[in-house]
Amino acid sequence: MPVIITVVILALLVFGYCLAVRGRTGHPKLDTIKGYSYAHRGLFSEGVPENSMAAFLAAKKAGYGVELDVHLLADGNLAVIHDSVLERTTGREGRIEDLKCEDLKECFLEGTDETIPDFREVLELFDGQVPIILELKPYKDNYAQLTEAACKLMDGYKGVYCLESFDPRCLLWLKKHRPDIIRGQLSENYFASKTSPLPWILKLLLSENLGNFLTRPDFLAFRYADRFSTLSTLIARKHLACVSWTVKSQEEFDRAVAEGWTPIFEGFRPNPERRNSN
Repeated sequence: MPVIITVVILALLVFGYCLAVRGRTGHPKLDTIKGYSYAHRGLFSEGVPENSMAAFLAAKKAGYGVELDVHLLADGNLAVIHDSVLERTTGREGRIEDLKCEDLKECFLEGTDETIPDFREVLELFDGQVPIILELKPYKDNYAQLTEAACKLMDGYKGVYCLESFDPRCLLWLKKHRPDIIRGQLSENYFASKTSPLPWILKLLLSENLGNFLTRPDFLAFRYADRFSTLSTLIARKHLACVSWTVKSQEEFDRAVAEGWTPIFEGFRPNPERRNSN
């Protein structure tokens, strides 16, 4: 009898785990998202900074989709930049969340004439011609304000887009308030990170995406190098669309596409006609 009970408990745990990592399927625009390769922070290169108008224009001309990052400014507008801290990309002190839209033109990127873009400028540049993977970068507890601001701006976008975040609270907000928008859960193997300050229980929950049953993402966006290091990715690939970041060579690109991942790439130019067929 104890053996039977143990087997039943294990079976229930496995069943519960499989249910926990499941997301939502069947969004009508998801196939379009899956049909492109995405330039990570635009098609940046030497002299063309990441997340700059020049990088976005280069990606658009090359026929790629674009992945980019947005932060909420002090005046409620959105800035396109990866880091909250300004020093790495601009050489300035401070945080992007403390700036207003009018301050962005004084923040020069990587020693060039390019400045931090206002997100509205980026949308005007793309004009619905390429799909956008928009990463929401909340700071402290502004996830609701950030997500709402992004949704309001994207309402006028003519093309296909999706919103993603490492923060499940952004996805939970989308599920409740804007279920029509394609949403994705960004993740990685947090146990592999030597600098992660998270407690082990959060590392487990986030690495294995055990909150998917609450947030119901349309896709999972997982670090390429970690893609086989968690059980959740193996299960998710059976029923969820899967995106892989960041692919850094043609070899990795070909492998990701062959495995069914939609690639987000940087540092090279893959064939723009190459599409993920899964």
